[in-house]
Amino acid sequence: MTSNDTTKLAATALVAGGLGALLSYYLSQRQRPSSSPPNALAHTTRTSFIFHDPTNETTPTTSDATVLFPHSHEERMRRRIAARMSIEEENSQPRRSVTVRVPASSANCGPGFDCIGLAVDLWTEVTVSRAETFEITAEGEGADDMPKDETNYIVTGVKAAYETAEKPMPPLKYHIVSRIPYARGLGSSSAAIVAGIIAGLVLAGHRLPVWGSESLLQIAASIEGHPDNVAPVIYGGFQIGIHNGTRWITERIPTPPGLQLVMFIPDFIGKTSAARGLLKDTINRQDAAFNIGRVAFLVHALAVGNLDNLKWGVQDKMHQPQRAAAIYPHLYPMIKAAEEAGACCAYLSGAGPTVMAMTSGASGDIFTQREKERTDFTVARAMMEVAQEFNVKGRIVVTQASQDGARVVKVDPPFSTADITFRDNV
Repeated sequence: MTSNDTTKLAATALVAGGLGALLSYYLSQRQRPSSSPPNALAHTTRTSFIFHDPTNETTPTTSDATVLFPHSHEERMRRRIAARMSIEEENSQPRRSVTVRVPASSANCGPGFDCIGLAVDLWTEVTVSRAETFEITAEGEGADDMPKDETNYIVTGVKAAYETAEKPMPPLKYHIVSRIPYARGLGSSSAAIVAGIIAGLVLAGHRLPVWGSESLLQIAASIEGHPDNVAPVIYGGFQIGIHNGTRWITERIPTPPGLQLVMFIPDFIGKTSAARGLLKDTINRQDAAFNIGRVAFLVHALAVGNLDNLKWGVQDKMHQPQRAAAIYPHLYPMIKAAEEAGACCAYLSGAGPTVMAMTSGASGDIFTQREKERTDFTVARAMMEVAQEFNVKGRIVVTQASQDGARVVKVDPPFSTADITFRDNV
């Protein structure tokens, strides 16, 4: 190599190095946290029910040039909100009346104590209207048992909504059409809380952030104390919820197709407080490891659709053995009978007394499908035989998981306009 070639090579290397340094500096400047004022929407945060995850000041914020992956839902929403220059004030006016439809729910699903639940296709409708005096009327499941004063969880939810909106709560009248068995381990209290919050927000004309905050979930879980029921009531499907140290967060677990729910619902009421009082404050390491493994197995079985593994995934040592020994002697014999009759699994729904079995094989409308393609009827009979053996009076209800959560089905004045019609002409 000649001295001239060496000089050219050195010059090329210097130019390349300089360009590389300039490019690195440019990229670092683009990713540096902005010192500009926060997003214009940030000042609308009104109460402690709106939580945002803390950010690490030493970590550069995501650049708009960064590639978004399929799971980057909250970043996508951040950009979408930032691109919008106005808030929909036209849809923030107070309403005179609203009807909210909320599903039942089944919590724990065996080992997922206080953190896993699913929405059940049984529904209650709550209508809340402005009135001159307070009044609660009810019909349907548990209408005679539920409180008709301000201790009703629907009223609690409405109060929380008005407090969040920082508006005075007017006199209201409530009418409940209940199709969720009352105090039977199917989330009747969580349904009431969520129905009240949604009704109150609509009546007050107040909206909450969801992405990065899940503010409705924060309000509901702060009242209930945990997310296992309220999360599926809000979002539908199977939900798993945890507290990240700042706020409650949830994720949906896939629901395998063809899954049915066969429930034995006793005639007697189950008090959650009494059922919780049976549990110790601590558990041993062996039982903790048992439940951790079962929760992982349960979530995996649901995620991949391996229904054969559900019977292992719903096993539990934290609450079911204690409750079975003290107040539900029929529980384990009924679980055994259901699984032997063809159920994928069975477990105590919530704090009981309902026993929930899952079966497979349903496709389309079950009343046009041959019974031998499914096991729900056989499982129902097996569960009822155990109930009769233990002299526990009750009934069997067959339904399915609901992929939908709570929603507004009627409102006055409506959200729909002459140009835009929402579902059910709401």
